[in-house]
Amino acid sequence: MFQRLRFREGPRGNIRRLYGAIVAQARAREFYADYGVPDTVEGRFDMVVLHVYLVFRRLAEAGEAARGRGQAMFDLFIEDMDASLRELGVGDLSVPRRVRAMAEGYYGRAGAYDAALIADGDDKLAAALLRNVYAGNENAAAGARRLARYVRRAEKRLAGANAGEIESAAFAFLDPGEVPA
Repeated sequence: MFQRLRFREGPRGNIRRLYGAIVAQARAREFYADYGVPDTVEGRFDMVVLHVYLVFRRLAEAGEAARGRGQAMFDLFIEDMDASLRELGVGDLSVPRRVRAMAEGYYGRAGAYDAALIADGDDKLAAALLRNVYAGNENAAAGARRLARYVRRAEKRLAGANAGEIESAAFAFLDPGEVPA
């Protein structure tokens, strides 16, 4: 009986697989070992935000239905942040405030990344990544430039995949090791 229910997961199951692929990509060892992304709660949060942003941006461009599934993926991201805070022992009364701050942080980063991606070259994007992902650490400028190149290439890879492949997590993210230092 339970097997039958397990295989009838529908669109929500696709969204969970997609979000799982995003989190797995954000946790790729190369970002922390080679790109110099801080291996902290904040650094990992910023990498999840970056990948949620890239996927959400692509789905938003693919029409109303895909945009709706992108919103469902974003909602799952917010649910995950709520659950993660509770798991870390944050008090029940402060979780909604902290989740709201995380969502506002996402939108702020998305605005900065949108503006940077339409600019020529990688300078604006590297500056936005340095400010957000690397918390303004000027010693991480080379890592931010490499991450900017990764973001541009990842965006192109997502643009080449159709929305259905992305929604069902049947696409492959760019290997961060493929981007030269």
